[in-house]
Amino acid sequence: MADTSKQTVEQKLILLYKLQTIDSKLDDIKRLRGDIPQKVRELEDEIVGLQTRIKNLKKTIETLENSIKEHQLLITEAQELIKKYEQQRDNVRNNREYDALTREIEYQTLEIQLHEKRIKEFTEELKAKQEELEATMKEIEEKKQELEEAKKELEEVMKDTEKEEQKLLELRKTIEEQIEPRVLRAYKRIRRGVRNGLAVVPITEHGACGGCYNKIPPQRQLEVAQHKKILNCEFCGRILIDDSIVKIVAKELKL
Repeated sequence: MADTSKQTVEQKLILLYKLQTIDSKLDDIKRLRGDIPQKVRELEDEIVGLQTRIKNLKKTIETLENSIKEHQLLITEAQELIKKYEQQRDNVRNNREYDALTREIEYQTLEIQLHEKRIKEFTEELKAKQEELEATMKEIEEKKQELEEAKKELEEVMKDTEKEEQKLLELRKTIEEQIEPRVLRAYKRIRRGVRNGLAVVPITEHGACGGCYNKIPPQRQLEVAQHKKILNCEFCGRILIDDSIVKIVAKELKL
């Protein structure tokens, strides 16, 4: 960290406006990329969600198929029992045995009807889940294609701006290290609180704040131009500078 104890107000203002200029350039790069990075992240999250849905659907389908097979097996067992009971009924010796076997046959017949009903329900549910799986698999392929295109677009934009961004970030770090911590914290706080990220703004040729465009009183303008202390806009809180600081920074940064 550089020694900031001997810095003049003018030097502090120059450093602050340099930092602001660089941050504005970095903001421009982010705007150039637009919402592509966010779109990539959202598509990646959607694909993960769809993959989980596919996994759950396949598990449900497998469970339904096993349930259908189980009920089909139970139907086969019930049919075999009916045949067995019918054969036994043909050889009964009294009405009591005949009635008991008849009740068993009726019971197994009802069991078959119940299993058939369950098979029908499971089959309908299985069909719906298979259709949902097919639609989800189609959707995930579309999302993957969309993600591939978004990544390609982002890669092209990154390629165009990466070198410039890296240069700006390195320069930003160098300048940030020269700014008094207290002043730097104030700059960051103001920057976070304003919509356009402008924490340090020049007074316009019409005597207004370059951030909120409210009129700056003449006496305040004079004080800003004297560089005796860091002054803020009374309306928006932004740090004010005069045109001479703008010219110095433009000459030194050459961005």
